Amino acid sequence: MALPPLVEPGPPLNPEEVTRFSRHVLVPTIGTEGQRRLRAARVLVVGAGGLGSPVLLYLAAAGVGTLGIVDDDLVDTSNLQRQIVHGSADLGRPKTTSAAESVRGIQPLVTVIEHRERLTAANALDVIAGYDLVIDGTDNFPTRYLVNDACVLAGKPLVWGSILRWDGQVSVFWADPPAGYQGVHYRDVFPEPPAPGTVPSCAEAGVFGVVCGSIGSAMATEAVKLICGVGEPLLGRMLVLDALTARWREIPLRPAPGRLPVTALTDEAVACAVPGEVSSATSPPEAIDAVTLARRLAARERGEDDFDLVDVRKPAERELVTIPGARSIPLAAFLDGTAFDRLDPERTVVLHCKLGGRSAQAQAIALDRGYRAVQLTGGVLGWVDQIDPSLPRY
Repeated sequence: MALPPLVEPGPPLNPEEVTRFSRHVLVPTIGTEGQRRLRAARVLVVGAGGLGSPVLLYLAAAGVGTLGIVDDDLVDTSNLQRQIVHGSADLGRPKTTSAAESVRGIQPLVTVIEHRERLTAANALDVIAGYDLVIDGTDNFPTRYLVNDACVLAGKPLVWGSILRWDGQVSVFWADPPAGYQGVHYRDVFPEPPAPGTVPSCAEAGVFGVVCGSIGSAMATEAVKLICGVGEPLLGRMLVLDALTARWREIPLRPAPGRLPVTALTDEAVACAVPGEVSSATSPPEAIDAVTLARRLAARERGEDDFDLVDVRKPAERELVTIPGARSIPLAAFLDGTAFDRLDPERTVVLHCKLGGRSAQAQAIALDRGYRAVQLTGGVLGWVDQIDPSLPRY
């Protein structure tokens, strides 16, 4: 059952708009009135990445009048495989700037507002205040919880999506929808952030770029339905895509019994921190930087130093880039204990991953076992940046 239209119709369409959006106008559930609602709508897209890209492009093409873009990142080469709103010429540029230019290139009538900043508990409510609808295309848990909680407090609907490898999810969350509709929000489905290290990021596990288009298109569709008040929204339902088998399935959602109310915004960074991250009030585990490691590796080659350099990443990541002299023992082996069958307890082990999160987890486990364990700060990317920039990043 359709929800009431989220946005009142704007002024009548001018001749250029009638021509541009004529195929929409011919759709009975949209027509000229629906197109006027789209033209009057103000939509905030959080994240100009894999999901934000198709959402922004399709909503701009659909005639949404105002699009806000929140992102504090720069365009990187590894983004281009899936973040289709950016091109090779945009490398190193702010994502908001690149996305805004692409959006205006598709639909010059659109108003684009760049929010070149990271959402925090201090600014989230102010940022979303001027919009009718929020779309969450982010890729990290702290921001997902923050966006949800801000929408709960502001009473705004949230279109949410998530992707990993060949899989994707999309839903509509609205804690306080119009009368007669049951409210569901993100914390009903995911009450707390996952335990550190249990859910890999796309940077660790990978993502098939085309899946971003599938999920992003579904998110844009939900936004149009909410704005125009047509169709059956995904409120109280989640669509789950397994692109590898070409199957969509639907999961019913309902409010969690005993759910604690959202009363204020907090930054979830601590709850979502990677294992091994410690406060300044504790003594951090031993670590070395890439320059020190390079010096020690050279000394090891001369027989003047002795240590075991272990890469805890997955084998597929090692195919992309490796540190010379490192051997592979994936993090899973530390978690199940089999790694210690391959380590010498009398020999110092230097652990590294991509950036440091997984190696910190492996280090904590090794230290608990009584091993002398050191972590490489910055991981393999730190090695690339400081020692051998000719190696690829990912």
